[in-house]
Amino acid sequence: MSLTAPNQRPVLATAAGSPGLLQQVGMAGTAAVITVSFIHPIDVVKTRIQISSEYGKLGMSGTVSKITGEEGVLALWKGVNAAWLREASYTSLRLGLYEPMKVVFGASDKNAPFYKKFAAGSAAGALGSIAGNPFDVLKTKMMASSGKEVPSMVKTAKDLLAMQGVGGFYRGIDSNIARAMVLNGTKMACYDQAKGYVVDMTGWSKTSLLTQFFSAVSAGFFMTCTVSPFDMVRTRLMNQPSDAKIYNNAVDCMVKIATQEGPLTFWRGFLPIWSRFAPTTTLQLIIFEQLRGLMGMESM
Repeated sequence: MSLTAPNQRPVLATAAGSPGLLQQVGMAGTAAVITVSFIHPIDVVKTRIQISSEYGKLGMSGTVSKITGEEGVLALWKGVNAAWLREASYTSLRLGLYEPMKVVFGASDKNAPFYKKFAAGSAAGALGSIAGNPFDVLKTKMMASSGKEVPSMVKTAKDLLAMQGVGGFYRGIDSNIARAMVLNGTKMACYDQAKGYVVDMTGWSKTSLLTQFFSAVSAGFFMTCTVSPFDMVRTRLMNQPSDAKIYNNAVDCMVKIATQEGPLTFWRGFLPIWSRFAPTTTLQLIIFEQLRGLMGMESM
């Protein structure tokens, strides 16, 4: 049995050129896990800058020096095991579900408007965020921990469960879903749209690495502009102390940041976020596209 959209095109397509749902999710997860293994240190630096004004004043290079000097080089990979699980759940769904969601929202046509592509990307992002939130919380806590000892994911999970119960794994879920919708909507819609512009302007094919590269880089920049405020709120909510509640919810967090620290605080860490999004987006999408090609599937 297959899901169908109003245009009667099957969502769970399995015909040649239209990969099945499990294939798309599996390839997306593979691309994401490979990518995060290389990009994770940037995420650690970004997180430290967002949660601490001390690191914020140091900037990227100063934060890297402080972390490696006081905690060792391996500290830059704190929480990478939780990041792998997060990518295998969250990113595999938000990237792998994009094309099925395009069918649902009527955005599968080449000339589909941008807002339909954005809606498809947002829906996929929301579903992925719900699945990956527990690992996102663990990853954030592990990256934020100071000291030379590499935090254990199992111990972090046990402590979180003991102090906050199951609900602790879904701390910040509201801001995380909002972030994921904006992030994935921007990422996939801009990538999709940019590919059309690049192909029209250069004559390169959709399968060209150059087409994929320039399209992904542009998507990464626009993602940073739209996602930074949501990323700041999500990080603050997820990194609240286990025995204290600084923010009641995402709206309360946004208001307190804006009034107590100033609106520009939402874009604190813009450079490390962009430094993470640009290579992450580029590698994820290119690896995903190449895996599709190896399996005889059409380019997105």
